[in-house]
Amino acid sequence: MNQATISIGPVLGVVLAGLVLVAATAAAVGRLGVSRAVVTASIRAVAQLALVSLLITAVLRSWWSTAAFILLMVLVAALTSARRVSTLRLGWPAILPIVAGAGVAGVVVVAAGTVPATEIAVLPIAGILVGGAMTATSLSGRRALDELRDRRGEFEAALALGFLPRDAALEVCRPTAGQALMPALDQTRTVGLVTLPGAFVGVLLGGGSAVQAGATQLLVLVGLLAAEAIAAALMLELVANGLVSRP
Repeated sequence: MNQATISIGPVLGVVLAGLVLVAATAAAVGRLGVSRAVVTASIRAVAQLALVSLLITAVLRSWWSTAAFILLMVLVAALTSARRVSTLRLGWPAILPIVAGAGVAGVVVVAAGTVPATEIAVLPIAGILVGGAMTATSLSGRRALDELRDRRGEFEAALALGFLPRDAALEVCRPTAGQALMPALDQTRTVGLVTLPGAFVGVLLGGGSAVQAGATQLLVLVGLLAAEAIAAALMLELVANGLVSRP
């Protein structure tokens, strides 16, 4: 067995179960209200990754199946963000920031030739970018709608002064919109000093050099910043224009 690979066996299962127990216990002791969510999310992750592991070989056999799988990722991301921000009926436009953010960054990365135009290279990059755009969409949408709810008086005061609804909403929401990018910014600022993120570790585990790992991680981080910035800005516009709202 390659010394860089993770050993798969009963010990791995015990370790994973132990980590889930630690996370759930910490959430319970801290009264965070997510103990059950920690367990269910972990179980879902096991089931979903097991299924993906079985399907991935078949998916990567053609561009059609790869494109279909990417579309599935986008749809699931959109459903997740819509429900995080509002309801599925009122939050469905969340798919637009996700597609725009991940699409623009992905096209730049692939078209420039920095990533091989092969199914096995494009699929993971697409998954990373879609996931980042989903997170930024959810965070920016929730924060914008929270601000409009909590600062309703300021919004109405702006309307009374003659502001258009969009401009009044932006006056309230825009100052906090950038906070949706804080996780990506912090990860980019501290990469190599505080964390060695997944792409870096993945290339090393795959037998690549440290230089290759660093270049891959840098591409991923900057691509994520681009995707998330586009997604957050577009989601802010959707909220300001009333296209995403809450009941």
